[in-house]
Amino acid sequence: MNSATASLRPESILHIYYLEGTIGHSYAITHPAFLGNWEEDGFSFLFFLESADSTVADIIEHHDSLQLVDQYQMSYAEWQGGSIEPLQIGRFLLQPSWNSQQPEPGQIPISLNPGVVFGNGAHPTTRDCLEAIEIACMGGKVKSMLDLGTGTGILAIAAAKLGCEKCLAVDFNHLAARTAQANVELNGLEQNIQVVSGRAEQLIARPTDLMVANIHYAVMKDIVASEGFLQQKWFVLSGLLASEAEKIAAHLKNLPVSVLKRWAQNGVWHTFLGVTQHN
Repeated sequence: MNSATASLRPESILHIYYLEGTIGHSYAITHPAFLGNWEEDGFSFLFFLESADSTVADIIEHHDSLQLVDQYQMSYAEWQGGSIEPLQIGRFLLQPSWNSQQPEPGQIPISLNPGVVFGNGAHPTTRDCLEAIEIACMGGKVKSMLDLGTGTGILAIAAAKLGCEKCLAVDFNHLAARTAQANVELNGLEQNIQVVSGRAEQLIARPTDLMVANIHYAVMKDIVASEGFLQQKWFVLSGLLASEAEKIAAHLKNLPVSVLKRWAQNGVWHTFLGVTQHN
């Protein structure tokens, strides 16, 4: 994690440049206030802690395919969707790295610096996944995990804190993978969690005790249709809107799996917890 990311606070002002086109991760942006580059669907979002008009102009000049679409300013708290305070979900106490509090007996602390990646624990799917992971890990038999679409790494960290010895945390987005790695190190779990940047559907063949996928439906439908899905013992499927969840539910009915619990937060976000015949 660079020094600019480490200095993020709720009141920090983000300068966001929205570009059409992608820069590529081999191009080094050396501005001291640069936070990261989020690339998705042919667009780039460059984040800085101060105005960087001249730097962005230079980047565009060196890349013929780039075009500035818009630029924004907002507080870091606004970008993350509200105030960033310690948050308790089940036994987990999620703490921003700059505002740690002493956990109470029975609480499991997780230090988190989400950077500019979404995933500070406030989203309903994150809450449901944390609850599902707690259920799956109750018997102490979950020793390996595959976390697909890891984001900030929060779910892999939670599983490791519950005794999972080997977690593979995967995200296709390079910025997310870098952020997850920094959070793994922040929690001292480098021996338990390996973070890689790659495609979730290409890594599903790895058998584990627990597979968690909090991910887009476009990827989810390929995951549950793969042979590797049935090699997982427990599974958590999340990030699904109502119509998408119904399609996944219909597919699961035709597989040798059992859905143990289903969450539907406000009827909008859906999460499944289940087991396969390998359990």
